[in-house]
Amino acid sequence: MDSRPLPWLLLVLLLLRAPSLRGQEEPPPEDPPQEEDGVLVLSQSTLGRALREHPALLVEFYAPWCGHCKALAPEYSKAAGLLAAESSKVRLAKVDGPSEPELTKEFAVTGYPTLKFFRDGNRTHPEEYTGPREAEGIAEWLRRRVGSSATQLEDEEGAQALIDSQDVVVIGFFQDLQDEDVATFLALAQDALDMTFGFTDRPKLFQKFSLTKDTVVLFKKFDEGRADFPVDEELGLDQGDLSRFLLIHSMRLVTEFNSKTSPKIFGARILNHLLLFVNQTLSPHRELLAGFGEAAPPFRGQVLFVVVDVAADNDHVLQYFGLKAEEAPTLRFINVETTKKYAVTDGTPVTAASVTAFCHSVLDGKLKPYLKSQDIPPDWDQQPVKILVGKNFEQVVFDETKNVFVKFYAPWCTHCKEMAPAWEALAEKYKDHEDIIIAKLDATANELEAFTIHGFPTLKYFPAGQGRKVIEYKSTRDLETFSKFLDSGGELPVEEPASETPANSTREPKEEL
Repeated sequence: MDSRPLPWLLLVLLLLRAPSLRGQEEPPPEDPPQEEDGVLVLSQSTLGRALREHPALLVEFYAPWCGHCKALAPEYSKAAGLLAAESSKVRLAKVDGPSEPELTKEFAVTGYPTLKFFRDGNRTHPEEYTGPREAEGIAEWLRRRVGSSATQLEDEEGAQALIDSQDVVVIGFFQDLQDEDVATFLALAQDALDMTFGFTDRPKLFQKFSLTKDTVVLFKKFDEGRADFPVDEELGLDQGDLSRFLLIHSMRLVTEFNSKTSPKIFGARILNHLLLFVNQTLSPHRELLAGFGEAAPPFRGQVLFVVVDVAADNDHVLQYFGLKAEEAPTLRFINVETTKKYAVTDGTPVTAASVTAFCHSVLDGKLKPYLKSQDIPPDWDQQPVKILVGKNFEQVVFDETKNVFVKFYAPWCTHCKEMAPAWEALAEKYKDHEDIIIAKLDATANELEAFTIHGFPTLKYFPAGQGRKVIEYKSTRDLETFSKFLDSGGELPVEEPASETPANSTREPKEEL
């Protein structure tokens, strides 16, 4: 008998081994990423290779139709060029989100642009980018992550050179550089891009700057020149407390409002702002700045002192406070959280004493806020749509004999403009109904005590009768639905509900901004 294996048996053995052989096969080679204006263009098939080849990679998920993405594109490419010129190891990349649904799902991308920072090929835990959207800011954010976020100082010469290099410099003095407080300090420095940071453990530098314990010192070329933040010996360095300290003390006691300073003004997390409106082309106005600044130091951290030049491009600020340029010089106080505004109404001259007294009267609750209002137009009730302002609002909408339907709008709001024809048609339809009033109010120029308008358009119905009731309209904005709503006395079918709230409600409307 022939003992040689049968051919079919060899075939079976080969088939049985096939899966293990397939498992040992090399994966197909990955495509190299393309490049546009110095930015890598990534996809599902190229992201893995890019992560392996570049230890530091910032990836923008964008959409071709996204306006913010289009605005970011030139700055993003410029940042890539800045880093390339420095021979940096960081690369910038982008992914067309709508074209790569698997990647957007993997990285939980819900809006555009979304930027994520990958380090050392780690695909599972990228850092969310929350930094600036201009080229130098993007580049600096990345520099501080791949390099040191602060300069280690060894001698007096190096420390003085760093202090002299910028208007604001922060130096951490630590007796032990292995202490976790140093790590906290360096982590904060990564994101505080508008400040320059240094750190040291040298006893000679402690002695030079009259320090005996761990301290973070902010050096500045204005106001008092220096501010110290001692490290708590028991609790250590709290990053949140230090961040707030640096924000407050890196700002001038008096800040002039403009496009460059406004982000810092609103980012300082100081809720109370005192504004001096002056015309800086006039010498008598400029002379008021000294007294204004003299009053500022005791209120540092509690009230932000701001100068608004009415001769500059600040019409939007004047409009917000209901002011005209010719009313300067004048003071206004606002709490940016509650949006309550306060004014000096007795013509008191602007001096250090009067400014101090004004601040205390607001902070101590002795002064009532004011509500801005346009003047009542002479012909406010001559057209089908009645014109309401702050001064006639209460009298009209809470007339117990009238059902009043009001549109709260903003002149710039596209949604308001789109529904304007339907609102005019509604007013025309009901103009002969003596108990129904269709009205509108510019909510950017008029403020109300009963409630605050946060979104536009907001529609509210004030039914006749006692109780000062108000019903918020949240249904379709067309003539037919408006008419059903009015004819039913402010009600709609169950599938189109309107919500009833008291007139003093502060609940935010959910309409489009």
